[in-house]
Amino acid sequence: MAPVQFSAAGVGAVTFATKGMASCDALRLPSPAAVRVLRQARRPSRGLVVRAAAVVAPKYTTLKPLDDRVLVKIKSAEQKTTGGILLPSAAQSKPQGGEVVAIGEGRTVGDNKVEVSIQVGAQVVYSKYAGTEVELNDSNHLILKEDDIIGILETDDAKDMKPLSDRVLIKVAEAEDKTPGGLLLTETTKEKPSIGTVVAVGPGPLDEEGKRIPLSVSAGSTVLYSKYAGSEFKGSDDTSYIVLRVSDLMAVLS
Repeated sequence: MAPVQFSAAGVGAVTFATKGMASCDALRLPSPAAVRVLRQARRPSRGLVVRAAAVVAPKYTTLKPLDDRVLVKIKSAEQKTTGGILLPSAAQSKPQGGEVVAIGEGRTVGDNKVEVSIQVGAQVVYSKYAGTEVELNDSNHLILKEDDIIGILETDDAKDMKPLSDRVLIKVAEAEDKTPGGLLLTETTKEKPSIGTVVAVGPGPLDEEGKRIPLSVSAGSTVLYSKYAGSEFKGSDDTSYIVLRVSDLMAVLS
């Protein structure tokens, strides 16, 4: 005897015919109260729905600067003073240097494309309040424009800094220990000098065609500069240096 196959509808019809009218009770609509109970039983818990809908944001591992921007990995702040005193986090000075880890493709000036002049791997110093801090791969970084970078440090000594754009590196003249009348001055009353010797100059600013304009001063010049301009640094021998824009120079002394 050949096997007989039933469809779902056929099985239902056979069941109905077998049970007769007794199965009609199963076809009756449930009462409104039973419907409410059934809906509540089928409704998932609120906590489960929230967990199912939660989405974990992806963690970004790369960052590509645009235009003339650069990405700098910030140096860690010193946790001790030179005398060995441990500093709390609030007292640690904010670092102003780091390593360039990525650069943009440059910007267009006039009809020319000017590439970023700083290479990946360069150790740089930058303006104190420039850029935007970001955390990438559990390290602090700073994304800023090329013009916000003061200079490139090829060694750990400020005297070897290579200024960028229209900036100049100046060795600050020492403050006088005595007044013209011979009165001895304390450290707190010494007037801040605004005279120094140019140590190095940058390549110059860009003109409207994207070409560099040479600066009007050269290394070895003695200059007078604005009193509160620029960024100050200390050399390895405790000599004071300052980096400022050539527009902050007021005169060349001879």
